[in-house]
Amino acid sequence: MRQATAMLLAALLASAGGLAQAQSQPQANDDSTVAPAVKAKQAAEIRQGDPARWQQNDPTRQARLKTLQKEIGAAYAEAKNACRESTAAERAACLKEARATYEQDMKNAPAQLDAAPEGAVQTTRTVQN
Repeated sequence: MRQATAMLLAALLASAGGLAQAQSQPQANDDSTVAPAVKAKQAAEIRQGDPARWQQNDPTRQARLKTLQKEIGAAYAEAKNACRESTAAERAACLKEARATYEQDMKNAPAQLDAAPEGAVQTTRTVQN
């Protein structure tokens, strides 16, 4: 479950980040859009290792849906951060596209779970560079 969750989050972040980047000039493919405080917290969490709960599957469909929605929200937050790095002229369109992607992902979340009832949800969205 942890690997499927990580793959889904990576795909969602890549798609949200890619959509935001498509609105502006190419950006470095690194953590440059992550706030310094978040970077520090992430580094501390990595040093501690994976929490035990990551090794446990979500027991119910509702729990899997809640996890998927949380991951979609995290991808949306990353996309908004990327949009804030763009020029003022591009920012509104970038934020609008990020919101549209978030809403579409949330709308499709139940169908993604139906297609993968055991939690192995994967995205089919492609990112254009």
